[in-house]
Amino acid sequence: MDGTTLISFDQVEKRYGTTEAVRAVSFAVERGSLVALLGPSGCGKTTTLRLIAGLEAPDAGRIWLDGRTVAGKGAWVAPDARRVGMVFQDGALFPHLTVAQNIAFPLNTRNGRGRVEDLLALVGMPGYGERFPHQLSGGQQQRVALARALAPQPSVVLLDEPFSRLDAALRASLREEVRAIVKQTGATTVFVTHDQEEALSIADRVVVMFDGEVAQTGTPQEVYTRPATRAIATFVGEANLLRGEANGLMAECALGRMILATPAHGPVDIMVRPEAIELRAVRDGAARIERIRYFGHDQAIQLCLRDGSQLDVRSLPRP
Repeated sequence: MDGTTLISFDQVEKRYGTTEAVRAVSFAVERGSLVALLGPSGCGKTTTLRLIAGLEAPDAGRIWLDGRTVAGKGAWVAPDARRVGMVFQDGALFPHLTVAQNIAFPLNTRNGRGRVEDLLALVGMPGYGERFPHQLSGGQQQRVALARALAPQPSVVLLDEPFSRLDAALRASLREEVRAIVKQTGATTVFVTHDQEEALSIADRVVVMFDGEVAQTGTPQEVYTRPATRAIATFVGEANLLRGEANGLMAECALGRMILATPAHGPVDIMVRPEAIELRAVRDGAARIERIRYFGHDQAIQLCLRDGSQLDVRSLPRP
């Protein structure tokens, strides 16, 4: 394992009774990066996060953290010795403690006060130290939870669906704030989400999980533009899947001749993202418009091709 890798999973498995929550999971997280564990509910994302934190022990495989084995092959490092901070879905603040006391909880009392003030400034909440959690908004509570996770200067910060209970506008702004904060601290960050837009917009790399397994890893651009399977293609965004016949880098399908991203031969599924299609009105076109849905920032156009198949297009509204 090279010096740039901070977290590494090698064929890790976790079972609950007869249920395989995580199966043969392998991936690596580079030091200082922000990685999203993306997948539908029940796919093993949170279990994977808990395995990193040491809140669960693997039944098989091996986990490395910062150059040492923390689980597997007879090794076990307790959660409090892993230098990992965690933010839960609901923040999990202590309701009877003030904001400052919540943040200072994992610190020793000697230098706690100055550190708390620095962290409140870092998360954009100076002067909030004497308030109680019930006096804060949902977004403020999550900022405090992040400050508490960062207080002991962990090497890894884990976020378990931290924005899921917030409204859409606040969720979009807070995730950008959180990215900026963890990047400023230099902490390696892994966050769990089922929100494709969230993962693609703030992560450096995405680990897609289905049914307890890693289905694909890559940059957001790689996962979106070159999904490994049909399931990933439709999960990470809207996708048109067309049957075609490939010959090298070219394929014939209902849209005509297409250039492929990778060479293939024989029957293939061709994925075309709706926003990648440009429409032009001609007398004898390849499709007819069935429906237009207006969303303000763009419009969704449903087409029917000559062979009867459906094609979805996203484009800017025309005046």
